[in-house]
Amino acid sequence: MWNITGVGLSNTSDRLLQPIWDHLLMHHYNLMSSPFFPVFLVFSSYFLFCIPFTLLDVLGINSPLYGYKIQKGRRATLAMMVRTLWMAVYNQLVFVFPTVLIMSMVISTPPLPVSAPTLWEVFSGGLAALLIFDTQYFFWHWVHHRNAHLYRWVHAIHHDYVAPFSWSSQHLSGVELMTVGFLSNLDPILLKCHPLTVWILIVVSVWMSVEDHIGYDLPYSFGNLVPFGLLGGAMIHDTHHQKPSSNFAPFFTHWDIVFGTAATEKLKSEMRSREAD
Repeated sequence: MWNITGVGLSNTSDRLLQPIWDHLLMHHYNLMSSPFFPVFLVFSSYFLFCIPFTLLDVLGINSPLYGYKIQKGRRATLAMMVRTLWMAVYNQLVFVFPTVLIMSMVISTPPLPVSAPTLWEVFSGGLAALLIFDTQYFFWHWVHHRNAHLYRWVHAIHHDYVAPFSWSSQHLSGVELMTVGFLSNLDPILLKCHPLTVWILIVVSVWMSVEDHIGYDLPYSFGNLVPFGLLGGAMIHDTHHQKPSSNFAPFFTHWDIVFGTAATEKLKSEMRSREAD
């Protein structure tokens, strides 16, 4: 059993998150210090976040939120959901777990810090990591759509479905998954983010990824709540699956605006015209 006296919990810190951090260190140190904890956090967040949207897809036209569905002519089936979930499980077992196991044998896991991060450190570190990853993935994504060989062998599987749904957010090739995993792990390390910041970032980024793929333009989604169109969201990423030469950024909109690949409003008008007909 872990010896609590060896950690030296902080009793005098005035940081608002310190009591939470002390509790986590006291009761869940072994779990949180495991190199597999971030993997567990990613997959459990993905699974839990997809469940409510699965219910919407199963209910179909009987769903109270069906009016917000983007592509009403296409519906995710249970077979499609099982296929994408199996792909996610397969990638974890074949690519992620062996990589984490090998890395844990080569690089020792550092001890968790005694002090909690400040709220500003959580916000600024998390936002900086999201912005950096957004930049990296925008250009990676753009290149893989411009190069036919890269698209076919690395990225095409993510476009198996023209109408994305929540589970399809992890419908990736092993190469793409490992690339995304490498970048999303590297950026917080370079920024020297606190572990708690990293874990919050994982949950938020998984939520944003799932939300991008739900196929519903919900009024209370991140993309619609954040002003000035700074964030993407389901409508923007749905547009990418319908028009793959547009909307390459995963979270924000500025790079697509700068490079002229933003194409949401035009598609909205086209879809309204089709529904009117």
